[in-house]
Amino acid sequence: MKMKAMQMISLTLLSVLAASAQVIKLGRCPKLDVQANFDATRYIGKWYEIQKLPTTFQKGECGTATYSLKGPDSLTLYLTFYSDDGTTNSIVGSAKVKDPAEPAKLEVSFFETSPPGPYWVLSTDYEGHSLVYGCTEFGPFHIELSWILSREPTLSRETVEELHTILSSAGVNVDKMVPTNQDETYCSAMKP
Repeated sequence: MKMKAMQMISLTLLSVLAASAQVIKLGRCPKLDVQANFDATRYIGKWYEIQKLPTTFQKGECGTATYSLKGPDSLTLYLTFYSDDGTTNSIVGSAKVKDPAEPAKLEVSFFETSPPGPYWVLSTDYEGHSLVYGCTEFGPFHIELSWILSREPTLSRETVEELHTILSSAGVNVDKMVPTNQDETYCSAMKP
């Protein structure tokens, strides 16, 4: 009876998440290498969202993420994006290093009551690009999140392809990545 209840819960969760366009897969989260010698002090500042895997909590265009140091092993995140109706959406969160031996593996939480989620910096040059990945397991399934970020509103096609290669080598379907509109005229018109 317990197994049947667990299957029903898993199927219900899968249905809800699938309807919200999250990337859901059967099996465990992949093991990925992260940025070696990650330096949070070089990561702070503003990043523009170039592409992402769809999320339930971040819908809109002109997305930016601004990071500031909160402590020696933690960052404050301020996410901003604009909805088609002109609404400004923002989320404030915190990211903490889980293990000082792997500082690029951060845990992010946006609400005091929500459990932290993985936020792994897979690749960054600190001045141009950043590739972020997160994966959470729910029973026999896992949900993937990923963002390609840039210090500028655009990023070269070659760099995006290199970052796609990193994700693809771990089994992430980069065809599910959606571009974020960062057109200056469009984004200026969206701002209140």
